[in-house]
Amino acid sequence: MPYQKLNLSVPKPVLSWANHHLAPKETQMAKNVASLPFVFKHVALMPDVHLGKGALVGSVLATKDTVIPAAVGVDIGCGMAAVKLPFSGDRLEGKLKKIRLDIEAAIPVGRAANKSIEKDATNWQKWKEFKQLHSGVQDIKDRALKQLGSLGGGNHFIELCLDTENNVWLMLHSGSRNIGNSLAQCHISTARELLKLSEQTLPDPDLAYFVSGTEEFRNYWHDLQWAQDYARYNRDIMMARFKKIVERYLAGGKPTKPLISVNCHHNYAEKEVHFGEEVYVTRKGAVRAQQEDYGIIPGSMGAKSFIVKGKGNLDSYCSCSHGAGRKMSRTKAKNHFTLDDLIEQTKGVECRKDKHILDEIPGAYKSIDEVMNQQLDLVEIVATLKQVVCVKG
Repeated sequence: MPYQKLNLSVPKPVLSWANHHLAPKETQMAKNVASLPFVFKHVALMPDVHLGKGALVGSVLATKDTVIPAAVGVDIGCGMAAVKLPFSGDRLEGKLKKIRLDIEAAIPVGRAANKSIEKDATNWQKWKEFKQLHSGVQDIKDRALKQLGSLGGGNHFIELCLDTENNVWLMLHSGSRNIGNSLAQCHISTARELLKLSEQTLPDPDLAYFVSGTEEFRNYWHDLQWAQDYARYNRDIMMARFKKIVERYLAGGKPTKPLISVNCHHNYAEKEVHFGEEVYVTRKGAVRAQQEDYGIIPGSMGAKSFIVKGKGNLDSYCSCSHGAGRKMSRTKAKNHFTLDDLIEQTKGVECRKDKHILDEIPGAYKSIDEVMNQQLDLVEIVATLKQVVCVKG
């Protein structure tokens, strides 16, 4: 059996694809979720599972008639996009630094936003629904407009990659920026207030939930879908800019047709059918891997990444991991590693090599090869990528 059933003495089983023992806090978090009466069948833990807020990052839970806002998380719709271009890596010689500088000039990173708003952003159809979003975000529409087409910080990145056959790939990782975070915080706060009013006890207040059929549920579900669409479109806009930059260097500015395009969430919730029943599936740091679904599983900024196809494994709720997963906190990584370590571990990658990205050093992450070996029953590998340029958020 590729997964193990954890012995946690809780009402619902916890199936784990990770080959490592959970730390005490992680075990408690898994038990908390599996003890909820509305959890459907079992909880699935992916190979990159680690501590989160409310629910473990790298966990998949299906629920009946309920949704837990904190389990979805605050970076609603965070995910990956990748494009395979019809170019050989040989054509990149001598151009990598220029490409990196052009990416950094064209796509805002960290907390930065676009100085001007392009038509692709203003013409997005979903702006028509903005007034229907939570009242707590109505004063930040301008910021949301300006951040559409921006990367964000943390572990978000843009990478120019080569596969094992020397084909050129573009890849990026980002989510719903400040607007997604703000919407999530508003609804998490409402869920906590309802929990207090109900005088119900939960093992963790971050597991406060909304019940289907209520106004609070309807409002959250609407805002969640809006933010997920924003995140996907945010990646589309950045990918279009990124593609133009690379085409300028490799095709004289002529537009090219991608050979493969993928855009997938890994922090989100959707209504799906599993084991013959309609349920709400929350993937917190997990990618949908239904049969033939394309997905992206990145390593760290010095490791391989993988384009995969799902195998439709029912026990995982047709899911797979979303990356390597951290083995060290950001603070610990900064204290443990030096700038020389970063330079050594990112050899051969055109990227910034300064103390501001030390917390993203490859050594702070688990081995992506080990993670992939633990999910052979979940996905098949379509392409193995290695970055030659990396822009961090």
